[in-house]
Amino acid sequence: MEEPPKGDLISEKDGGATFVLQSKGEWWHAGFHLTTAIVGPTILTLPYAFRGMGWELGLFCLTVMGVVTFYAYYLMSRVLHHCEKAHRRHIRFRELAADVLGSGWMFYFVIFIQTAINCGVGVGAILLAGQCLEILYSSISPHGSLKLYHFIAMVTVIMIVLSQLPTFHSLRHINLCSLVLSLGYTALVVGACIHAGMSKNAPLRDYSLEPRKSARAFSAFTSISILAAIFGNGILPEIQATLVPPAAGKMVKGLVMCYGVIGVTFYSAAVSGYWTFGNKSNSNIFKSLMPDDGPSLAPTWLLGLAVILVLLQLFAIGLVYSQVAYDIMEKKSADVNKEMFSKRNLVPRIILRTIYMIICGFVAAMLPFFGDINAVVGAIGFIPLDFVLPMLLYNITYKPPKSSSTYWVNISIMAVFTGVGIMGAFSSIRKLVLDANQFKLFDNDVVD
Repeated sequence: MEEPPKGDLISEKDGGATFVLQSKGEWWHAGFHLTTAIVGPTILTLPYAFRGMGWELGLFCLTVMGVVTFYAYYLMSRVLHHCEKAHRRHIRFRELAADVLGSGWMFYFVIFIQTAINCGVGVGAILLAGQCLEILYSSISPHGSLKLYHFIAMVTVIMIVLSQLPTFHSLRHINLCSLVLSLGYTALVVGACIHAGMSKNAPLRDYSLEPRKSARAFSAFTSISILAAIFGNGILPEIQATLVPPAAGKMVKGLVMCYGVIGVTFYSAAVSGYWTFGNKSNSNIFKSLMPDDGPSLAPTWLLGLAVILVLLQLFAIGLVYSQVAYDIMEKKSADVNKEMFSKRNLVPRIILRTIYMIICGFVAAMLPFFGDINAVVGAIGFIPLDFVLPMLLYNITYKPPKSSSTYWVNISIMAVFTGVGIMGAFSSIRKLVLDANQFKLFDNDVVD
């Protein structure tokens, strides 16, 4: 178990800080990292989230989530900058929380939640990439013998190779490609949805919600949890750590770049998908566009190209969210007195990162329940980390007067999202239990 920080400065023997979280980046690199961390294939679940809320509540919650998360990440960047000016530079979320809120249980709470989120995203990226390969394979060979877990194994091998990129900063070019890929497949999916909605085979549009009020409320909170997971970014301090100090101004520019991409992709995917499929929207929009019981609703070449772009981006997402695990492993396993590519550091890096990826791949093959797990992770993980802690950290660090609007805005956000998180956790776990009879270990189908 990692110990809480006892000093103000980063340890000179900290291999994770020396190698994994090198501070060499510029603001646009932060923009690339942030975009990869937030704008991923999970946006293809936005029509499904709207299905549980309807047009008005869906657009309202999407907008509120965007505004609140931008504000939260801005506040966290300010807190990190404040600590840095006081000669207490923090490069990890858990150390920032332990410094501001006190060491002890808060340190272990943050490290547990953050590790669960990062491992969950890593597993999800491998699972979805395997599913993308399966979609391409089944379109070429409808009666082929390969199963989902075969493709997950292929993806895991590729991730093992890519995981040997030694530092977070070394992903900057990959994450620029990731940004372009997200714009590319969003444009293709939006075009496919519009084509499907205007074709002669267009599905009947029904935007009605659950008839019972209780079921409607549970669906709404589950959808809000999904939105929280989509907007979530549990690694902002680690991303800011990759920037050349002082990083606060650079981080704000990176956030503006990221949220510009979010504005383009999130709204277009949500609106076009829900407009076309309504309350029949699937948790993966590709499954709506390529139904099992009918013809494809968009040109095959277009959907195939979109799936390929999603597949390529998933490798980048898996790499970004693995950096926290690599930092934890190499904090003690690496020798900072040796070169990064010396035998002393290279061998443990290869072994530990390979083992980590194999574990993620095994879990992805064993538990293909992405839709339900996504909502649970959003409620239990991303909501406290991204919607509550940043406001608490800011209020404690800057101590705004209790008569100020900043203080009460922060308190209100914390209170509202604590309640939303509790209800979201209850409703998403409830759905997980209700869907349990569909879960089969090493199944060939991903449960919605």
